Amino acid sequence: MKLLTIGDVCGEIGLIALSQALPKLIQTHKPDLIVVNGENADVIGLTPLQAERIFMMGAHVVTLGNHAFGRGQIASVLDKDERILRPLNLTKHAPGGGYIELPCRSVTVGVMCLIGRCYMEHNFDNPFLAAEAQLAQSNADIVVVEFHAEATSEKMAMAYHLDGLDSRVVALYGTHTHVQTSDERVFPNGMGAITDIGMTGAYDSILGVKPHQSLNRYLGKMPERYTSPQSGATVVEGAVFSVDTESKKCIGIERVRVFGEAI
Repeated sequence: MKLLTIGDVCGEIGLIALSQALPKLIQTHKPDLIVVNGENADVIGLTPLQAERIFMMGAHVVTLGNHAFGRGQIASVLDKDERILRPLNLTKHAPGGGYIELPCRSVTVGVMCLIGRCYMEHNFDNPFLAAEAQLAQSNADIVVVEFHAEATSEKMAMAYHLDGLDSRVVALYGTHTHVQTSDERVFPNGMGAITDIGMTGAYDSILGVKPHQSLNRYLGKMPERYTSPQSGATVVEGAVFSVDTESKKCIGIERVRVFGEAI
């Protein structure tokens, strides 16, 4: 089976870019499962309408991160739609969940969303222990993990931790930094991993945000609410994991980077 993962969708321009690129990616890679990180679809947060747009494009699961509740209206949706995952270790008092099991071809696939603690702004529960606890309760045949974290070292540590901890974990990929890394690899026990799959949005930006808004922080100028460019060149980034469902091993990882026409 094949799993297509898409990096953080940033703003309206990112949603448009995804709508243009996803049909081509589906045609080329023929994925059985598509997971899209949507926590920046409204730049900071995700609205219910934006989540529905992503599902209508073909996504099976939409994941969130540290901006999970950047748009408060999503909170009422999380308990109703299990396909939208907030980080599992966010807090037990948060609405929604961080894990879902879906039928996929002849197997059941578990999708887990975790958030890191290194250099992050909040004191989340331990993601390593949260992963262990969830795996102990999982009935899935194979499990895919998204780790929304800042530090590459923390993401790599999670990869080493999960590889061999449970043979059902076949893929781990990172989100949050919006920069695609070139460190994809298959670990000794058969789990595929990459520390960040990148972002989807405006190419001429700073991590999806209008450059001057990010620059203002470093120049000591008056801060303003982040917005994404409304036009310009776009990029859609992610990764495709190929998995042997019988051996429960990842047999290949391919980075995806699609440049779109100017919007």
